Parts: sequence; C-alpha cells; structure tokens
Amino acid sequence: MGVRGTPPAPEVFVSARGQPLTRSGFEYILTKYVQIAITHRPSLSTKHVSPHVLRHTCALTVLQATKDLRKVSLWLGHAHMQTTEMYTRADPSVKLEALEAMIAPKLRSGRFKATDTLIASLTSRSVMRSTEPRK
Repeated sequence: MGVRGTPPAPEVFVSARGQPLTRSGFEYILTKYVQIAITHRPSLSTKHVSPHVLRHTCALTVLQATKDLRKVSLWLGHAHMQTTEMYTRADPSVKLEALEAMIAPKLRSGRFKATDTLIASLTSRSVMRSTEPRK
C-alpha cells in the first residue's frame, strides 16, 4: 500500500493507472501468475484456478476459522442466508462434526440367529399369501 502512493480511487486493488481493478483485470493478473506458478509446481496445470474459485476457497477458510455462517454471508455480500448455506455442504469439517455428534448404536458382535417363533411367523405369512386369490 505504501509503494503505490495515494491513488485516486479508494479501492485496495488498483490498476497500473491507479483506477479500480476490474474483474477482467484481476483475472488477467491471476492467470499470469498461475502460469508462473506452474513452472514451480507443475501439478497446478491440472487445477482450475479462477477468481470464483479463490472466492469460494476464502469463504470456506473463513467459515472453518469462525464457524459463523453469518460472517461469511456478510463478507460475500449474499442477500439471503440460504445462498451461503451451500458452504456448509462443501465444508468437510462440518460433516465430520455432525458425524461425531451422532451416537453409534450398540451392536453385539456375532451372527444373527432367528428364533423358532420368528421363523414360524414368517412361514405362516408366506403360506397365507400363496393361498390368497390373485386380483
């Protein structure tokens, strides 16, 4: 911020001319630096890097740090909280917390053995069905 001097625009990100950085300007700079990064990390060539992906990544990071969906919603500028709720579906830590909150059922080890009463009731029902007239 100190290097750029006092720009005529109040925005943090400005172009070389001191004007607010446009979406296409940001995308141009991002693409340029992704190409440079690929020379150091070739695995980036298979990744989709865009301003939109950065926005969602940042939103997930804020959600994980704060656990406050309202802050993420305000930060993203969403008009409705439902729009922001999709981040809870994408956040694996929220899924893990939900799974950990569930109490596992008490299961006995071993094989299931049906009682004679159960077998008899199932047998009598199947006999009743087979003797009923078909409609």
